[in-house]
Amino acid sequence: MNRSQINRLIDDAISFFSEHKLALPPWAYWTCEQWQDKLNQDTLEIRTHGMGWNITDFGSGDFDKQGLLLFILRNGRMENEKACTTKTYAEKAMMVRPGQTTPWHFHWMKTEDLINRGGGRLEVELGWATDDETNIDQRPVEVQVDGITRRIPAGGKIILEPGESVTLPPKLCHQFCGFHGDAKICVGEVSSLNDDGTDNCFLFGIKPRQITEDEPRKFYLCSEYPV
Repeated sequence: MNRSQINRLIDDAISFFSEHKLALPPWAYWTCEQWQDKLNQDTLEIRTHGMGWNITDFGSGDFDKQGLLLFILRNGRMENEKACTTKTYAEKAMMVRPGQTTPWHFHWMKTEDLINRGGGRLEVELGWATDDETNIDQRPVEVQVDGITRRIPAGGKIILEPGESVTLPPKLCHQFCGFHGDAKICVGEVSSLNDDGTDNCFLFGIKPRQITEDEPRKFYLCSEYPV
């Protein structure tokens, strides 16, 4: 990805979340320059808990086809797979485009609710991981959609309309995208502690995100804060 693309996408997301009445915390809008006099103990939680902007194309080179933009609003922190603060939960806001896929993955520890907060429809494919964690098992899937049990075959799909959500327990594989032809979707995630560095298993692998610095960085991604 080019830094110019990342800068543009964050500007676009700020406008998009505003349109959906999702107000972000003040520090979401701080530029790298504004951060310089705020790199102190008061902002340590933001910088060490993986909070803020994250954008990835999953190494695909085609963000519109396979990618995700998200903002981590709140998060605790784990050490040795255990919470080291009383904040044992996390929340994200995402902007998902029609036809844009987040590829098959699951989490070993995290339970999450994936929420369609407005816009188009969200298409979610579901299946249990095989014992060797390299494919989709043939077991049928039973999930809770807003507290109502729904049963689908392995690899089946559910469509979340605005206002609907699905609960995803550990090791339940999922792949999601915006419904083709619909508007962009404001997606929320409420979960137990989130650690994208150690708790994501992509079934079929992904390549590392590569960033080409073709223009100055406007905003820090959550992995880029100075210590």
